[in-house]
Parts: sequence; structure tokens; C-alpha cells
Amino acid sequence: MAEIHYLQGTVLDEELLCSLTELCRLCGVTAEVVHEMVAEGIITPSSSPGQQWRFTALEIRRVQTTIRLQQDLQVNLPGCALALDLLEELEELRLRRGRQR
Repeated sequence: MAEIHYLQGTVLDEELLCSLTELCRLCGVTAEVVHEMVAEGIITPSSSPGQQWRFTALEIRRVQTTIRLQQDLQVNLPGCALALDLLEELEELRLRRGRQR
């Protein structure tokens, strides 16, 4: 008999802005991990002088994908940054190709 696997996820508003604490909770990571991802260029928080970091749905998705790459494939942070850039470029090319049809 086949084993059934369920997919879990969170639907996010593309205009959502969340705090560092919320990002950590949503992605199950520590603030230290987020700081490492920022330093590596994986995510880029928005902020104004004197304000807290804010993260968009894109950053949340990038953190979640990074975690999966690290857990499933043991990819280091520089490798994750490259993989994310390539995945986003591939997605953009697919969207363009779809518009040309």
C-alpha cells in the first residue's frame, strides 16, 4: 500500500512585511541564522534609519527554501545563495516564455 505524504505551507500576502521575530517564528529559525543569511546576501531586509528590519514574502520564501536546501542536500549558505538566484532566474524565464505563447 502506498504511503501518503501531506504538504504543509503558509499562504502569504505578497505585500506582507514581517519583523525579525515573526520571520524566525514562521520559518523555524533563530535570529542568528537570519543574520547569517543577510550577511551572505540571501535575504535583504528593508528598514529605515532607526527602525527594525522588515521582511517581505519573498524573503520568507527564500529563508524557507534555504532551510530545505541545507536540510535535504547539505548545501552551505554560499551554495544556497547561488541556487536561489538560479531558481529565480529559471522562474523568470518560464514566465517570459509563457507570455510569448
